Amino acid sequence: MANTRLRRRLRGLNDELTSKPDAALLDTLHIPEKFVSPVNRIVRRVLYAFGALMAAVLIVYFDRSGYHDIQGDGDLSFLDCLYYATVSLSTTGYGDITPYAPSARLVNVLVITPLRVAFLIVLIGTTVETLTAASRQAFNIQRWRKSVRNHTIVVGYGTKGKTAVTAMIGDGTPPGDIVVVDTDQATLERAAVAGLVTVKGDANRADVLRLAGAQHAAAIIVATNSDPTAVMVTLTARELAPNAKIIASIRESENQHLLKQSGADSVVVSSETAGRLLGIATAMPSVVELIEDLLTPDAGFAIAERAVERKEVGGSPKHLGDMVLGIVRDGKLMRVGDPEADAVEADDQLLYVRTVADDND
Repeated sequence: MANTRLRRRLRGLNDELTSKPDAALLDTLHIPEKFVSPVNRIVRRVLYAFGALMAAVLIVYFDRSGYHDIQGDGDLSFLDCLYYATVSLSTTGYGDITPYAPSARLVNVLVITPLRVAFLIVLIGTTVETLTAASRQAFNIQRWRKSVRNHTIVVGYGTKGKTAVTAMIGDGTPPGDIVVVDTDQATLERAAVAGLVTVKGDANRADVLRLAGAQHAAAIIVATNSDPTAVMVTLTARELAPNAKIIASIRESENQHLLKQSGADSVVVSSETAGRLLGIATAMPSVVELIEDLLTPDAGFAIAERAVERKEVGGSPKHLGDMVLGIVRDGKLMRVGDPEADAVEADDQLLYVRTVADDND
C-alpha cells in the first residue's frame, strides 16, 4: 500500500515542468569553473589601471610641448604630466592643462580617450566581471544540458556521498562527469570547489533529477541520511532512468527490500557493514586494515573489474594471472568456486585485486 501511494505521487511529479527558466537555472545548476583568488583579481585589476595611467603619463610627457598650462610657463614637468593624466583618465579634466598643438590633440583623440575608457572599465571591473561570469555560466549550463551523457549522479553529499565521490575520482572518473544533488548551499559549494557539477534541490522531485540529467545518467548513487527519503528518491530515479544503475545506501537492514522493490540494483546497509567491521576488528584488526586498503583506490590494493581477454576464455578463474574474486555473467555475480564459474566465458567481467603501484608504473 505504501509503495502504491509513492508511485502515485511519483506519477504526479512526472507531470511537472521538465525545464526551468535560465534565471532559475543559474541558482540551481552550477557548472564549476577554474577558481581564481579574489585577491589575485583585485591585484591584477589595480595593475591594469596603473599600467594605463603610466602609459598616459609617458605619452603626455614625450609630447609635453604641445600642452599649455594656464598657471605655469614653459614645458610641463613630469609631475604636471602625471597630474594631467590622472584627472583626464578619472574625470573629464579641469581645463587648467590643455592640449593646443595638433599633434597633442590627435594623441588625445586616438590614445588618451581609449585609455580613459579602459581605465573606467577597470575601475568598474567587478560589475563587468560579474555580468560576464553570469553569462558564461548560463552558456555553460545550456551546453552541458545538451551534451551530458553517461554521467553519475550522487544524491546527498554528506559523509557517504563525499566518500563515494572520492572513490570514483580515485578510480579515474573525471569530476566533471559527477553531478551532486543536495539541498544545502554550503555543501554544494564544497562540491563545486572539488570540480563537481552541482544541482540544488530536493531529489524527491522529478524536475530536480531531470535537471541533473537523470534520464541520461549511467549510474545514480542515493546517499541520503534517511531511509524513507532513499526509497522515494530511488522510486523517482528509476521512473526517470529505467536503464541506469542505481546504488542506494540505507541505515537499517529491514528497509533493504523496500529499496529493491523501488528499483535499486544494489543496496548497501551502512549500519550492518560498520558493525561487522567493528566485530572483526576485535579479534582480527589486520583483516579490517586489509579491507580498508581494498576499498581505497589510490594506495595499496584495490578491487577492480575488467573484461575477459581472448586467451583466458575457457580457463579457470583460479589459474589466471590476476587474483580473481568473482565473475559477473549476465549481470549476476558468481563467486570463484561456484560450479557455474569453473570456466571463464568471453562476455564475462572479472572482479580481481589489482595493485595500485603497478598501475602507476
